Amino acid sequence: MTTLRHFTPRRGILASWEEIRNTNEVHWAMECFAEMLGVFIFVYFGVGSEAAYIIGNITQVSGLSNMLQIGFAYSFGIFFAINVCAPTSGGHFNPAVTIAFCVFKKFPVLKTLRYIVAQILGGYIACLFVYNQWKVLIDESEALLMAAGPAQFAATQFTPNGIPGIFVPYLLPEQTLGRAFMNEFVNCFVIGLIIWSALDPTNYFVPPVMMPFVISFAFGVTIWGFGVPGLALNTAHDMGARLMAMTIWGLPAGGGVYAAIGSLTNVPATLLAACIYEFLLVDSDRAISGWHMDFINFNMKHGRIQKDDGDFTDINLARMDDKDSRSVIGRSQA
Repeated sequence: MTTLRHFTPRRGILASWEEIRNTNEVHWAMECFAEMLGVFIFVYFGVGSEAAYIIGNITQVSGLSNMLQIGFAYSFGIFFAINVCAPTSGGHFNPAVTIAFCVFKKFPVLKTLRYIVAQILGGYIACLFVYNQWKVLIDESEALLMAAGPAQFAATQFTPNGIPGIFVPYLLPEQTLGRAFMNEFVNCFVIGLIIWSALDPTNYFVPPVMMPFVISFAFGVTIWGFGVPGLALNTAHDMGARLMAMTIWGLPAGGGVYAAIGSLTNVPATLLAACIYEFLLVDSDRAISGWHMDFINFNMKHGRIQKDDGDFTDINLARMDDKDSRSVIGRSQA
């Protein structure tokens, strides 16, 4: 297998660090860093656009942002996150996806827990950055809300129209918990189906190069269609944002009972989507295309595949029979 090392070998400390970084004892930390960074990227862009939208509404300054811009901000954020970080970690960026890989693709349990912590931390850090970068306008907006009176401020603060609503989805005043759950569950289920379909190595309509586009715009269309009633869509984003909001505004910023819907609904919805796709739509008798085989080879850890006991063994896909090649698909995507 031809690698970058054959054309531009690294020198000095970079080469030494790369040798250390790629050992089993250290590489898991690089994967967790990539997951944290990926969540940071898409939350940073998406929440920044939401800040402009909510502050523009409070200050009555038009043109700062809108739902179309927010949808594109999250879509491009996910697209950039996949392109930058997925080659290192596999590009889960969502605890629900990681848990689904653990259930259906033999993703290691310990690695699953590490990924989830890293993902939530990425959302938390991204929200802290956005808060500090918008701090002047946030303070001005809160002053305008307080000028309307303490009662009005209290009624608005922890709602989608308050300043904490920049970071955290809150229940609309007239929305029921049942409708909020349905809105969250159905959209997360549909996104889960799209993700599982995009990762299917026998799906001829989604070659690997198109996966980032398909997955990222799946989030965009759900935001455009159902973001106003309230959507979280990603456990890492929601939990990281709620922890950050509670850091700034205290426990009331957590969102009460609705917090469980925003933070946890994504997990069972994604598991159900993966279950339906695996049981009803996967066909292991379909051939794997050449571009998917190239992608599988690319995702092997330096041309090796991890066995169940954690060791790595060299493989040669060209010499594998059909049964063996199908058995490694899930792990290569993880």
